[in-house]
Amino acid sequence: MSALRIFSYLPNPRIAKATITARLCGVTLDVRGASVPELKHWLWDFDAHVMSDAERASLEHLLRTAKKGFTSTLYKTEAFLEAHPFGTVPAAFSPDGKVGIFESNSIMRAVARLGHDDAKLYGDDPYSASRIDSFLDASLLFARDTQIYVLALWSGSIAAEAHRSAEQAFATYMGGIERALQGPAGFLVGERLTLADICFVAEMTLFHNELPHADLLQGLALRPMLSAASRAEFPKAFAHFERLRAMDAIAPDIEPYLQALGKH
Repeated sequence: MSALRIFSYLPNPRIAKATITARLCGVTLDVRGASVPELKHWLWDFDAHVMSDAERASLEHLLRTAKKGFTSTLYKTEAFLEAHPFGTVPAAFSPDGKVGIFESNSIMRAVARLGHDDAKLYGDDPYSASRIDSFLDASLLFARDTQIYVLALWSGSIAAEAHRSAEQAFATYMGGIERALQGPAGFLVGERLTLADICFVAEMTLFHNELPHADLLQGLALRPMLSAASRAEFPKAFAHFERLRAMDAIAPDIEPYLQALGKH
């Protein structure tokens, strides 16, 4: 039996935080989901599944107005909303479905706690664990502004203000990562891979959604952030990303997503 069930839109680099951690910690996950457009046909529940036409007709009382990232109404059970009061995905559940865990960083932490963490992905002591938490919290600030930016790019229209906010968030985040890598340790927290590194590679992978939209940015006279200039400004941060994405425990989740972006 799986130790954790996760329901989300797929593919989703933020789910990779949990799946990479699970691979390293020996945790079995049950991951369910589909693309964003297809999730309108799913019942959002612990037992998430594609609904038949008859089931959909009988469950119209569960229709809820979609939130950002979705453009239709969605079928969410009361049990789902009790476990996940913000009504968003990714949504993780305890094996009995009674405990909901939301936000990708929290789901990743849950996997590390559930596993045999011989790799010490969550640190050696309360101090290193708290330093890891600091990086995870900083990533939330980065993700907030850059998610707005990425969604706007895929919609085919990006306001200068959204670009400016994302640019500031990118510079702040990458600047911190660059400084954290100045020492000899080689990783963000200490001398080995931790949740801080896993979160970083996942968030940067998601941000690579900028790449297929170079023509849109050029047409609006907006500078891309994944540029040669950025690589020159943050060389250690970009080198760390390249190193992480090539690792055996990380590549299976990250490389297919990046390769798919390259086909757009």
